[in-house]
Amino acid sequence: MPLKLSLRPSERFVVNGAVLQNGDRRCVLMLQNHASILREKDIMQPEQAVSPARRIYFPIMLLYLGEGDAQALHQEARLRIQEFAEAIRKPEPSQECVDMAHDLEAGQFYRALTRCRKLMAYEESVLRGAYVDQSLSAGRHAG
Repeated sequence: MPLKLSLRPSERFVVNGAVLQNGDRRCVLMLQNHASILREKDIMQPEQAVSPARRIYFPIMLLYLGEGDAQALHQEARLRIQEFAEAIRKPEPSQECVDMAHDLEAGQFYRALTRCRKLMAYEESVLRGAYVDQSLSAGRHAG
């Protein structure tokens, strides 16, 4: 089944490791066979891998794109998933870690990236909650 990719003007994307950029108008591409493809919004630079979930995402992204030493990236991703799973207590993100590890072992890197985006959203919500809690408690002590 073809993949329909709708691109905004000047949007970048990667297909099998090649960085491409759309022109100055909206565009629709149809990919007729399997390819490793990521939109610009899903591409992470090394300096953006600054949180535990992002440190999982980055090596899996490189595996998906076929970049770097696959064995070392695989090992790094497994380690980071294990660390994340050990640090959380909620069942939903824990299950995502288990499922992501299975996807990683099965070579289903895009599916693992999708699961990792959920972990990144969870992590962000926890961090926002911690920030709000701190600011609320600081306000109570000030008065």
